[in-house]
Amino acid sequence: MKVRGRAWKFGDDVDTDAIIPARYLNTSDPAILASHCMEDADPAFAGRVRIGDLIVGGRNFGCGSSREHAPVSIKAAGISCVIAHSFARIFYRNAFNMGLPILESPEAAESIQPGDEIEVDLGSGLIVNHSRQQTYPAQAIPPFMQELLQVGGLMPYVEKKTAAQVKGA
Repeated sequence: MKVRGRAWKFGDDVDTDAIIPARYLNTSDPAILASHCMEDADPAFAGRVRIGDLIVGGRNFGCGSSREHAPVSIKAAGISCVIAHSFARIFYRNAFNMGLPILESPEAAESIQPGDEIEVDLGSGLIVNHSRQQTYPAQAIPPFMQELLQVGGLMPYVEKKTAAQVKGA
């Protein structure tokens, strides 16, 4: 699976409060969360992001609380993938559970600039910066995690497996 879009760049230690401020946690509606995504880090983000764009972060992206609202807001805003130097572990797991592709690549996180046109092969982990004619390695997403992404996250995956078991019983 490949995704392609324009890069939005953020720095180190972007916490879940910067991704989706706590004042909006009284809803789980993805559209409302998307409209406030990255609001405290870049107030214009939600109004300018396009479907398919990517977020590039530094070290420890998604640190802070373990709220699932953070990856939900990013995905609902239309972001196709998040690339970072590293991710907070709980964000890493929540992202896959919510169906948001993420890749760790220190080289890409350092080199990609805002607005660069990026293509990501989620199967191989290859990141191509078409604006700068550069490629960066990232660890490939394991097959099970790719399956989670393809069906939209953990809950759709469980529903699919449960339906298959009921049908086969």
